[in-house]
Amino acid sequence: MKTNVLTLDAKKAGDIDLDEAVFGVEARADILHRVVNWQLAKRRAGTHAVKFRSDIARTSKRHGRQKGGGTARHGSRRSNIFVGGGRAFGPIPRDHGHDLPKRVRRLGLKTALSTKQAEGKLIVVEAAELKEGKTKELVAKLDKLGLSNALFVDGAEVNTNFLRAIANIPNVDVLPTQGANVYDILRRDTLVLTKAGVAALEERLK
Repeated sequence: MKTNVLTLDAKKAGDIDLDEAVFGVEARADILHRVVNWQLAKRRAGTHAVKFRSDIARTSKRHGRQKGGGTARHGSRRSNIFVGGGRAFGPIPRDHGHDLPKRVRRLGLKTALSTKQAEGKLIVVEAAELKEGKTKELVAKLDKLGLSNALFVDGAEVNTNFLRAIANIPNVDVLPTQGANVYDILRRDTLVLTKAGVAALEERLK
């Protein structure tokens, strides 16, 4: 499929053929859901913890009389039924990550790219480069392109000045091709690929 190539000044700079096998995949919400869950699970720190009965520093001596006190026969203040006692089944530090087959991950990325293309929210630019790393200059260019919430995906490396300029703009991110992922693509309204980014993604996903 053919699509226009623009400059950062929103001027046409030719066109490009997008590989149907990467940008024309059938929409699969279930695949996107699985991949996003897998990504977010991997990001979880898993450091949540509580104090169990053995972690509480309270007396284990029987309090009150065995009989005649009118209450239950408790033998420890560390019990989970008392205020200040240990938790019975609280969370412990653990790894929340789980396995996901490579082919599912690859299909998820193809589906995310294809979804943006089908919705008309995929833009291809000639290059993401600036002579100076000035945020004001980049904001003006983004206004011409009509972008306020977007993800840029460049080639193997991101231009240093472009990276410096975009760092101060909210809701606009940039990633090298290797960092392109389903979650970041879906969380931004528009996906902007450079020509180098398109070539690298097609090479990565073919």
